[in-house]
Amino acid sequence: MWRTIKEDISIVFDRDPAARTVWEALTCYPGLHAIWIHRITHWLWQRRLMWLGRFISHIGRWLTGIEIHPGAQVGRRFFIDHGMGVVIGETTEIGDDVTLYHGVTLGGTTWEKTKRHPTLKDGVIVGTGAKVLGPITIGEHSRIGANSVVFSDVPPHSTVVGIPGKVVSVVETIVDGKVNLDHHMMPDPVARVVEHILHLVDDVNARVDALQQGKKQEDPKVGEDIKKEHEAIDRFLGGGGI
Repeated sequence: MWRTIKEDISIVFDRDPAARTVWEALTCYPGLHAIWIHRITHWLWQRRLMWLGRFISHIGRWLTGIEIHPGAQVGRRFFIDHGMGVVIGETTEIGDDVTLYHGVTLGGTTWEKTKRHPTLKDGVIVGTGAKVLGPITIGEHSRIGANSVVFSDVPPHSTVVGIPGKVVSVVETIVDGKVNLDHHMMPDPVARVVEHILHLVDDVNARVDALQQGKKQEDPKVGEDIKKEHEAIDRFLGGGGI
């Protein structure tokens, strides 16, 4: 137990440059308090003391502004930065080294009493205000951009942005042995697809120019480019990456 508590405190300094002293971490970090309260409520939940677990969780929500259902499964070195407005549902599963920012919702999408909340694998980062909904899986070391809304599975090492969330790049979230917190450095998927459309227009213009000049054969590179741009645009419209 003491080893886990020390690990929880040390992770504050690893993931928040504003942390200065252990006393400050112990007294001024609601995310840390919420995780410790959850460990108690989850212990009670597993022993069928469900009302008591819910009641203590309710008090923890009042104290920290963070709501973690006692049934949620949380791994090691879990860090909630700032924390206000974070909601974690009953059947959520969170791996090791996961980081959440304020306003994140890990919510359900069904009334059925079944697995209805997301699974976050090791090393996932979920940015401010993001919503991850339903019994989906966010792959290892993936990043969810701020205010994104994610409804479908995310492959490992992916960066997801937008509403609905789309995979826009592949990224390594562990750099030099530490979690890469540069979750603000996200590509713009709409700008990328517009680039593909403009490139496609250029290729079509090249084909028209070739016809006007009476060329019997078009440049094979133009045809290949048109096919490639169509595939990229169709992939984006289908919910895939760009």
